[in-house]
Amino acid sequence: MAVSSCPCPKLFVASSFECRSDSSSSSADQPSQGRSNSARHGTTPFLSGAGMSSLILKFPPNFVRQLSTKARRNCSNIGVAQIVAASWSNNSAAGASSAAAAAAAAAASAIPAAEPAVTLAGNEVGGIDSSDNKNVSVVQLEDLSSDLEYKSFLSSDGSIAVHAGERLGRGIVTDAITTPVVNTSAYFFKKTQELIDFKEKRHASYEYGRYGNPTTQVLEDKISELEGAESTLILASGMCASTVLLLALVPAGGHLVTTTDCYRKTRIFMETFLPKMGITVTVIDPADVKALESALEINKVSLFFTESPTNPFLRCVDIELVSELCHRKGALVCIDGTFATPLNQKALALGADLILHSATKFIGGHNDVLGGCISGSTKVVSEIRNLHHVLGGTLNPNAAYLIIRGMKTLHLRVQQQNSTALRMAKILEAHPKVRCVYYPGLPSHPEHHIAKKQMTGFGGVVSFEVDGDLFITSKFVDALKIPYIAPSFGGCESIVDQPAIMSYWDLSRSEREKYGIKDNLVRFSFGVEDFEDLKADILQALETIESA
Repeated sequence: MAVSSCPCPKLFVASSFECRSDSSSSSADQPSQGRSNSARHGTTPFLSGAGMSSLILKFPPNFVRQLSTKARRNCSNIGVAQIVAASWSNNSAAGASSAAAAAAAAAASAIPAAEPAVTLAGNEVGGIDSSDNKNVSVVQLEDLSSDLEYKSFLSSDGSIAVHAGERLGRGIVTDAITTPVVNTSAYFFKKTQELIDFKEKRHASYEYGRYGNPTTQVLEDKISELEGAESTLILASGMCASTVLLLALVPAGGHLVTTTDCYRKTRIFMETFLPKMGITVTVIDPADVKALESALEINKVSLFFTESPTNPFLRCVDIELVSELCHRKGALVCIDGTFATPLNQKALALGADLILHSATKFIGGHNDVLGGCISGSTKVVSEIRNLHHVLGGTLNPNAAYLIIRGMKTLHLRVQQQNSTALRMAKILEAHPKVRCVYYPGLPSHPEHHIAKKQMTGFGGVVSFEVDGDLFITSKFVDALKIPYIAPSFGGCESIVDQPAIMSYWDLSRSEREKYGIKDNLVRFSFGVEDFEDLKADILQALETIESA
């Protein structure tokens, strides 16, 4: 069959390909004479059937990989590229030209209809095997049953945040530098037997979007490597992560220990919903070790759950000590490390069983996506994952992509935010219009000694009390020109809020003060703006108050 009948002739006429006479029929000392202008420029004589068997195709570097991944995607009949690439790589150089000709002939008779598939290494999740000479999709998956644990020579958290789960360890096979977004709600099986093999764990695949997604899996693998965890579960938000974790690990009628200072919505869930399941809660000061020991002794505690640093006063718990105490009594320890980030604190290495983050904050880092994650041992995370599959709260793969993108600059952002926050905390503490500063990097902080022991940086959030009442503090906030007034933190843009108004406005002043929330409290999340600009802005806002 003439090669010109190939459904995808452009594969063979590209200017990057050249041909020359077979060495047996051309002079070795005059190689240039064995090439025609038409061959060098990819014109039709190159494709003439008469002489194909006497020609050796000279392919550019990485030809096999280019054909097997790129050309087969862009050609209307990718079977051509598949077969040519396979023939070229599996045969010796002496027989390469005849193999290519046979491959082209076989491809010409291939069925042109595309049938997309997500393939595994050696298996298919759906669609048609490449041996059927039909199309496969852009995205391929390595065998999900294989060990995808990230093994690397990288020692820096910054490098790991960039490459973990992707260049080194990505299950998705693609030439793209960035991880593709796999937008699908379900995955299909070719035959019922394949589905049965999947159910009995003989076949690796995905099944339904709520149970897993290739893009989301990359994000989970990246966070696991950064935290030093066996497994990570990503969910739709930080609160989703917290609530599913608590429901999964604290049985009905069980007992939970937490700390006084924490995110208000977490406290509301503990105080209003968990009691409906007969779950009781002991609340202790973050530094009160004796209160923890007493709670463990009196109650059958299933879980100790706390933030470290906490929100908004940035209190710190001794993770190593509380983990030792809880484990003696069979209780699990979960640390919400959102304020710390995986770069400033390794809670699992300090003895905690689980580490939780609102990925919305520093991990995503761009104020444009919601997400939450839980990392720990495969055994414990699997318990949470099973309930998550029932409750939902699935992270959209597009959101997973945004968080992956954000993590590429995590170490750069956190370095800048750590530095700016510490320098500004010192300036604020010395300013006459500031009564008190809450920042674990300051020696005046009650848990500074703990923070120094278990943190490599103190984070990008500083809370402080202005010398004034609710309205004077509001005037200070309004005088700031750089930060946004908003209820989040950890992004590239600086954010400021007055908790008495932003988070506790529905409570009376006396009720707010039960939680330590004074009218003059300010929480400032430093972004990646220039330090001098932020310093000048804060100082001018304080001067505005003084002149009032």
